[in-house]
Amino acid sequence: MAKEIENLWREVRELSLGTKIDRFDSQPSPVKFLRNYVSQSKPCVISKAITHWPALKLWSDPAYLTGALSDDVVSLHLTPNGCADAVTGDSDLCFASAHVEKVLFPEALKVVQSSCKGLKVGYLQQQNDCFRTEYSTVALDCDGDIEWATEAFGCSPEAVNLWIGTDDSVTSFHKDHYENLYAVVSGEKHFLLLPPTDVHRLYIEQYPAANYSYHRDTDAFKLEVEEPVRHVPWSSVDPYPSPEKEASERLKFPLFFDGPKPFHCTVKAGEVLYLPSMWFHHVSQTPGDGGYTIAVNYWYDMQFDIKYAYFNFLQSLLYKSSSLNPVLSWREDEDSESSDAEV
Repeated sequence: MAKEIENLWREVRELSLGTKIDRFDSQPSPVKFLRNYVSQSKPCVISKAITHWPALKLWSDPAYLTGALSDDVVSLHLTPNGCADAVTGDSDLCFASAHVEKVLFPEALKVVQSSCKGLKVGYLQQQNDCFRTEYSTVALDCDGDIEWATEAFGCSPEAVNLWIGTDDSVTSFHKDHYENLYAVVSGEKHFLLLPPTDVHRLYIEQYPAANYSYHRDTDAFKLEVEEPVRHVPWSSVDPYPSPEKEASERLKFPLFFDGPKPFHCTVKAGEVLYLPSMWFHHVSQTPGDGGYTIAVNYWYDMQFDIKYAYFNFLQSLLYKSSSLNPVLSWREDEDSESSDAEV
């Protein structure tokens, strides 16, 4: 069975996905987008999809944002390392979530701009439709939806989220149960993408959930496991290990490092990435002129159709692997979808 799964990784690329992410210079028609990308669960990048947004000119200026949002309270996420919602720890690994504070936007932006990995990293985001709630003051600087995507999906976005951070913030490999239109307003976002068929290559395991708490008086973080213990299925694969860790990481995760290369794409200001539901993605960023990266993403409900059933079946087959001889077995011990964290 292991050989058949490895053949699937190759055949999906040869028959459907190709070797690189498709790019367009103009907005696709809803029919073309639905037929060639949504129905085939295939990512693409549209280069001139949001050039009409006022945000593209305005948001690179911190003075504009701090003035427009001077009285708005936003959610500031704090970690010591820029890796929230990620597996962390030396021996006792856990799934760590950020410390979250409600702060006036001008103060929060200063924290983000002064981020320093190893000390304190700030990230502005809250995955609960925050753009239409916390940032509603500047909502008219962008479109309320991606019009051609809304027509293709037959529904309006379930949530619209805003993300402001620096290159100190990195998002670990995960998937979302939403169709995602990801628009970059300032700076660049760098995506590593793997299709749902590659689920076994990410070594997803159950980790106890933990939360950072930040103490202003000592400027220190403390990581505490939740009580009662709750487990989160997550990947601990780091696609960019440090030179001193690379050999050991390759031994731990041979299916990832020795298998087909992940798809890589850089999404620049003014561009939109269509990220199909259940695709695994790892995200890093490069700041723009304002010293930060800003993006707005639109989450549309996914269809729980035959593709979802196929993925659930495939995910139920678990690699029990060594570095030399991965073997597949049937998994009946959990329903990982029930506790999958949304990021």
